[in-house]
Amino acid sequence: MIEKLLPAPVAVAEAFDDTRPAPLLGAEAELVSRAVDSRRREFATVRRCAREALAELGVGPLPVLTGERGAPRWPEGIVGSMTHCDGYRAAAVARTPGVRSVGIDAEPHLPLPEGVFDSIALPSERRRAGDMQGMEPEVHWDRLLFSMKECVYKAWFPLTRRPLGFAQADITIEYDGTFSARLPTAGPAVPATFAGRWLVDRGLIATAVLIPAVARVRQRPGPPVWAGPDVGVGLIRPGRSGPGSRP
Repeated sequence: MIEKLLPAPVAVAEAFDDTRPAPLLGAEAELVSRAVDSRRREFATVRRCAREALAELGVGPLPVLTGERGAPRWPEGIVGSMTHCDGYRAAAVARTPGVRSVGIDAEPHLPLPEGVFDSIALPSERRRAGDMQGMEPEVHWDRLLFSMKECVYKAWFPLTRRPLGFAQADITIEYDGTFSARLPTAGPAVPATFAGRWLVDRGLIATAVLIPAVARVRQRPGPPVWAGPDVGVGLIRPGRSGPGSRP
């Protein structure tokens, strides 16, 4: 699912459950030694995804530990991101210098809990989301905005080593499966605007941001799409030809 949103230089692996064996390596077990069983399983599965993605780049297998502010610690010359939510785990990795940073996020396609949207959205974002909700009520635009802010942060932090509050990323969502985030000034090496892509599929929201080192990177064939039972808006509408949900 996430791989639909990222260009070809990025290796992606995903899982929709924790049924496959996912042994922990090295010090990974210490990180979840006091966690409940469900947390240990999702932790192990998303690291299995990370190792599968790294293997596509010819790296590993090796432990994926956590560093500053809980960010994954990738091998030298690798950037990446991981995400997990109910029913989905994924990892995306790429080599530097061709890719400078990548951020991914997945969320259930459900409304945010009461009060959360107002705490994470700027007034302008709330107005835009309200307009979009009126046009396309099938979409949970509040949760989509939250996911976008999460994946923007995951791409921002490795570049800046600075925190980024929800109010510091001004997100504009487009119906065509893209979005942009206006960000604080962080130096000449960090773009003032991040561009991302999104989709809704299989009851899930997925978002991704990539910061390339060059102006253009080759995209995988096909646009970001809506698919599965959540179809209704976006680039691919019912009755139009286009890729569907992954098996």
